[in-house]
Amino acid sequence: MTDYLAGLAEVIADMVDDEAVVDLVRAAVRIPSITPNERDFAQWVHQELSDGDWEVKLVDCEPGRPNVYATVGNGNGKSLLLAGHTDTVAVDDWMEYWQGDEREDPFGAQIIDGDIWGRGVADQKAGICVVIEAMRTIRRAGYQPNGRVTVLFVCDEESGQPGSGISAGMRSAVTDVLSDAQSQPDFAIYTEPTTSAIYTAQMGFLIANITLLGKSAYFGRPELGIDALIAGHRLLDQLWEYSGKLRARPIHPLLGEAFLLVTSVRSGGNIAVPGRFELSLIRKILPGEDLDEAAKDLQILTKQIASETNTEANIVFTAPRNHPVGGTPDEVDHQHPGVINFAESITTVTGDKARLEGAPYWSEKPFFTALGIPSVYFAPGDISECHTPFERLSVDELITATRILTHFIARWCGLVEIQQGSGKEDR
Repeated sequence: MTDYLAGLAEVIADMVDDEAVVDLVRAAVRIPSITPNERDFAQWVHQELSDGDWEVKLVDCEPGRPNVYATVGNGNGKSLLLAGHTDTVAVDDWMEYWQGDEREDPFGAQIIDGDIWGRGVADQKAGICVVIEAMRTIRRAGYQPNGRVTVLFVCDEESGQPGSGISAGMRSAVTDVLSDAQSQPDFAIYTEPTTSAIYTAQMGFLIANITLLGKSAYFGRPELGIDALIAGHRLLDQLWEYSGKLRARPIHPLLGEAFLLVTSVRSGGNIAVPGRFELSLIRKILPGEDLDEAAKDLQILTKQIASETNTEANIVFTAPRNHPVGGTPDEVDHQHPGVINFAESITTVTGDKARLEGAPYWSEKPFFTALGIPSVYFAPGDISECHTPFERLSVDELITATRILTHFIARWCGLVEIQQGSGKEDR
C-alpha cells in the first residue's frame, strides 16, 4: 500500500456525511422486518444500493423472502465481502415496557440523549447502513474500489419466530453468489454489533429438547407407574455435573468457558405419577471442539439415564444452522492481513488501539469459513442491549464506525478514479 493511498483513505473517511448516515439508519428502523417478513426492508435496501455503481439483485430464497446481492469494483485489487441480515426479532416486550413513553413505538427511531432507539437499530440495520454510506462516501470522493466488493444482505438469521431462524437466506446466498471459487473474496466482514471492536472468534452452539417417557399411574397406586420426573431429576443432576466438567476445561482467551445451560423443564400436572418429563438445553461450543462429539455426549448421557430409570428417551436437536445439530464455532488468525489492516484503520480513525474480542453469540460467518473465506464481525452497537426493550445505538459510535469501514475499504481494495479518460489512475 502506498503512502498516497493511506493518506487518501484518511481524507475520504473524513468525508462521511454524519447527518446522512443517521437519517439512513432512522429510515431503516422505521421499516418493520420481523422474521419472516423481511420483504419491505429488503426492497428498501435494494433501492438504496441502486443509487450508485452497484450491480444489484433482489432474489427470493423462499416465496416472499428476498435476499439482496450487490457487487461493485474493478476486480483488480483485493476483494471484500460485506454481509448482514435484514430481519429482526419481535417487539411484544418493547411495546409493553415502554407503554406511554416516547419510545413506545419500536419503529419510531427516536433520538434521545444522543442515542437512536428502536427494534433492529443495532441488530443490525446500523451495520447495513454503515456499508451503504461508506460506499457512497467513496463514490462522492470520485472513486470506486479497485478490488471487487460484494454485498450479501440476507433474511432469516434471527431465531424465535415459528418456522424461521435456520439461515435460509445465507444458505441460498452461498449457493447463489459464492459457489464459484473464483468469486470468493479475500476477506469478509459480517456486520453484527460488536461495539466497534473486531470480533475474530465466536462460540458455537447446539440446542436440544430431551424427553423421558415413563408411565402415569393413579397417585394412590404409584407402584403401578414409572415416574418420569424422578428420571428427569437424575438427568438434571448428570447434565449439571457434565457442565461442571466442561467449565473445568481450559478456557478460550476471547470466549471463556464451555458450558451447558438447562433453559426449561416441564413435567407433571395431574394428581398422578408423572409419565412424561421434558427439558430444553443449550450447549456452548468453543473453537477446537467438535459439534458431533458434543451431540454424541448428550445422547450417551440421556440413554444411560433412560436405561437406569426404565424410561424411554428421545433427544432432538432443534436449531440446525451450518451443521445438522447447531452452529459451529469459528476463529480467524489475528495475524491475517485483513485483521491487521482493519485494526490499523480503527487506530487511524479513532487514535485508539483496536480491540480484538470474541462474539458472545452465534451468527453466520462460519458459512464463509467453510468456503475458506477468513472473516470477522464488526459494527456499532452493543449486543447485550439487542433483543430487549433497551436496544439503542449511539449516534457518535455510528458515525465513527462508518468512517472506520470507509477507511478500511479504501485501503484494502484500493481505489480507482471514476472519471474516464487518460487521466484515470489506479491507486
